[in-house]
Amino acid sequence: MQRGFWSALFCAIRILELSWLNPFLEVLTISKKELLINEQIRAQEVRVVSEDGEQLGIMPVSRALQVAADRNLDLVLIAPQAVPPVCRIMDYGKHKFEQAKREKEAKKNQKVIETKEIRLSLNIDDHDLETKLKSAAKFLNAGDKVKVSIRFRGREMAHPERGTELLKRVAEQIAEHGTVERMPKMEGRSMVMFIVPNKKPVNK
Repeated sequence: MQRGFWSALFCAIRILELSWLNPFLEVLTISKKELLINEQIRAQEVRVVSEDGEQLGIMPVSRALQVAADRNLDLVLIAPQAVPPVCRIMDYGKHKFEQAKREKEAKKNQKVIETKEIRLSLNIDDHDLETKLKSAAKFLNAGDKVKVSIRFRGREMAHPERGTELLKRVAEQIAEHGTVERMPKMEGRSMVMFIVPNKKPVNK
């Protein structure tokens, strides 16, 4: 019975040890910082994990470096704050190359949202307004934000309600393509309104 107790206790400690170590093993997939490798590692002894994730145990750093060298790989410090520090044996050059490749791919797929502006006047005719709305729709469909502005001239400043009415008309006619993010607001002699693209429906 005593033997079974100690066996169970050993298994429990082993499970806790593995669960404690997992977050450090994940450092390699999430860290973008330069990691210390090989002779840059100053610790006297380290916990070593193989390239396949196998725990090789705690050993002097000199021995860990030799193990890595025998496999033509690098010793990489992935958890310097652990006691003892955790190192992984791996091809660090290949890791850096794949990391850079993933980051490049992510940037390529990332859409940079720009703010386009269309300018109106209080006395704009229907034809010109339609042309402006077509441009706004094109910008919104491309994923950009649109700033709609009206410049007030001379005595027009006495009638801001006309600007509000015009921008409300714009919002209604462009509703199929975008949603008002910021309601009309005076900025100096201009009234501005911001419209953002409508969210595309998610394909189930």
